[in-house]
Parts: sequence; C-alpha cells; structure tokens
Amino acid sequence: MGGDFVSGEGMGYDAARIEVLEGREAVRKRPGMWVGSTGERGLYQMVFEVVDWAVNEGLATGSGFVSVTLTPDGGVRVTDDGPGVPFEAGVVRGTDAPGLEALLTTPRPGPEREGRHIVAVSHPGAGLLVPNALSSRLTAEVRRDGVLRVQEYARGVPVAPPATVSPATGSGTTITFWPDADIFETTQCSFAVLAERFRQVAFLNRGLGISLTEERAAGDARAVLFRFPDGVRDFVAALDAETGAGIHPDILCFECEDPRMAGTMEVALMWMSSHKRPVRGFTNSRATQEGGTHVDGFLDGVVGAVTAYARQRGLLGAADPGPDAVRIGECCTAVVSVKLDRPEFLGATRGLLGNADVRGCVDEAVRRHLGDWFEERPEWATRVVNRVVGDDHRD
Repeated sequence: MGGDFVSGEGMGYDAARIEVLEGREAVRKRPGMWVGSTGERGLYQMVFEVVDWAVNEGLATGSGFVSVTLTPDGGVRVTDDGPGVPFEAGVVRGTDAPGLEALLTTPRPGPEREGRHIVAVSHPGAGLLVPNALSSRLTAEVRRDGVLRVQEYARGVPVAPPATVSPATGSGTTITFWPDADIFETTQCSFAVLAERFRQVAFLNRGLGISLTEERAAGDARAVLFRFPDGVRDFVAALDAETGAGIHPDILCFECEDPRMAGTMEVALMWMSSHKRPVRGFTNSRATQEGGTHVDGFLDGVVGAVTAYARQRGLLGAADPGPDAVRIGECCTAVVSVKLDRPEFLGATRGLLGNADVRGCVDEAVRRHLGDWFEERPEWATRVVNRVVGDDHRD
C-alpha cells in the first residue's frame, strides 16, 4: 500500500475509544443536534417543544387552553389544562406511556405522537428531555386527583423525588424552565417572535386558546390571548386587514375530510385587487414554506374552476389560454391547511409536503367549492375572472 494510508491500528483507535452518550449527556454534549443551534433558533425550539406538549395535553381532555409566561427572572412558564401527567410510570390516557419524570429524562419514551389530531407547534424533536437537559433549572408541577405534586431538576437531573405540596383544584401540568446560559448565546426570548407563532397555531386550530404574558420588564407587563373560533377564515381575514386590498368582502372557506388522503383539509381564500402574497400552506399545523402537494392541489383547483367558468360565460375563447398557477397566486390571499394521519415530507427541513394523494383531493374539493361560489355570485364571479384572465392583466 502507499505510504499515505493511515490505519486505525496506527492511530491507536479501537472500540474502547468510542464514546457512547445517551439521554441528557448526549443533549448537553451536542445541543445543536437537538435544537438546531445554540442561538435564538435553538432557544425558540426549546420553548416550542414544551408548548407543543402542553397544547396536545390540553386538547386531549381539557378545554384546550395553554398559558405561556416570560418570568422576571428569565424563566419560561407553560401551563396546560389537561389531565395532569402522573409522575409514576403507568397508564396515561389508556396507553402504556410512562409518567412525567420519564418524559423529562428519556428521549420520547413510548410511541411518538403523530396523526391528524396532534398539533405540531415545534419541529420534530426528542420531547421534554431536551428543554430539561438544556435548562439550568426546571420545575414540573402536576395538579391531579386533588393534590399538587412538584419536582425540580438541575440540568436534566432530578434534585429530589416528587413531593406533594398542597391540595389543588382542577387538573393540568405546569413546566417552568430557565435556559442554561452556559449553553445558549442568549436566554432572552422575543415576545414578538413567540406571539407570532402562537397566533399562527391558534388560527390553524379552531377554538384553541393560547395566552402569552410578559413579566420581565418592570412596569411594562403585557399580555395577549389568541383564540379564533373561525379558524383559517380568521387567518385570511387578518391577512387581508394587513393589506386592505380585497375586491370582494366574502372569504371562501370550507373544511372537509377525504379518506383517500387519510386526513382533512381546511381552505380559505379571498380575491385581491392588487396583491402578491404566496399561498400559505400548513401540514398538521406546521408551515410548509416550500409548498407541496396540498398547495399544488389548491392552485390546480382554482385554475380549473376559473378556466371552466370563464369559458362557460364567454370570458375566454376556446383557443385562449387559461390562467396559470403563478397568476392565481398574484390574485388571492389563501391558506391551505391539511391534517394527515401519515404526512410525508421531502427533504430534511420538512418544508415540502410529498403525499401524492393530497394533490388530487384538494384539487377536486377546491374546484367544487369555488365553482359553487361562482354560480351563486355571477356578478362578482365575472369581476374576479376578469381580474385573473383579463388581457390588461396578462404578462
């Protein structure tokens, strides 16, 4: 062999030198692998991981309300109104999932939460172990069976066994954590960044309530509450309020289930007079910035419905080309939210939905509902179609 070859034997490398890290040690050794970075991005991922858990606990058996508080001493307190997760290992909501202590010290014990009924606030992670391991302190409080039990952790390690501290009314879990300044470049979360994500999640889950309270600045406390009874319709209305450029006051909105794609879709759109905003796509409450089959299906359906109506009413000749997807995107504000039992994403960032069945299902539903909207409002339909296919608007 050539002299440039370096063998494992020559380097003194053998199995004894392989370091295996598990649990909290693995998280603290390579935090960026678990939360993306040790900057602001990783800090928000920690917060969203805890809120993710709390939202799904609240929706499971409670009213679906979560409060998030930025405390004066730099902590983040997250409270849900769920059943209250027991500390002991045992049956939780009819499953064999372990108790809260196991959830705080084990990478996603038991089956991972998935399916259309699970709200994804964060990017996929390893569960509550990560914020626990990457916090200098964490306190877990459980209100259950008429008592309040508390346990404290230091950098992922229990300080003492859970203790019953007082009687309690209602049920739920509160997790308060203080991001570790030895790991993160900053431990100060932006109120505005958190508020924007919580607002988005509330839009995509009709009736879910999320509050955010700022207690860090003396004399400058503030709080917001997000709850939207009309879901994505409210989302589009809020986007329209930012631009004020709608050509019709109606927001076309529908929700339906389609077993062919093993999920549900919720779609809202508003026609705009002068506007360019990408169609916003979401899968299981998580934004798909690169689009995917749900957004493609929406655009297919709108192109089909507009073209069919335009030809039927003589607004387009038989030989005239219909509008394309780019043109449609320039003429409306829309939100397309799908919730799937088995979402399939293309790429590591999970920003592009790949489920093939979704495209045809969304196309068909949009074509049907938009066609009905056109038939019920012929005067406005003509204005909309002229806006989309009129010669003076073509490139």
